[in-house]
Amino acid sequence: MSITGMIIRHEGLRLKPYLDSVGKLTIGVGRNLDDMGISKEEAMFLLRNDLKRVMTEARGSLPFYDELSIVRQDVILDMVFNLGITRFLGFKKMIRALKKENYKEASVEMKKSKWYQQVPNRAKELIKMMKTNKGVNNVC
Repeated sequence: MSITGMIIRHEGLRLKPYLDSVGKLTIGVGRNLDDMGISKEEAMFLLRNDLKRVMTEARGSLPFYDELSIVRQDVILDMVFNLGITRFLGFKKMIRALKKENYKEASVEMKKSKWYQQVPNRAKELIKMMKTNKGVNNVC
């Protein structure tokens, strides 16, 4: 038996966070999130996987997605990442405007949402990108 197999047998494999026997938030194979957290490399690995999933969801839900500019695709991806695909699809008027290539109307619909109130800085940036088709400088 490999050390990997033995540790998995002893620790178990849990794909959702849980409290271990001493109350520490744990995930995976005994990864103590309270004390160890995750490394930047692990966080970026998770982000890349999440972005692949989000892109697949956006493409599968919006037939016109690939016809949008990269900047507007990025707006959609950021929103789906933040909201989840189900909540994003609730932006029916915005999606209708995107289908008609009416980006001004799409940005107005973004601003009329509860999401705008919840994450105003993020929303303002994405609305500007949607309206102008210009990206912003990335900080990472």
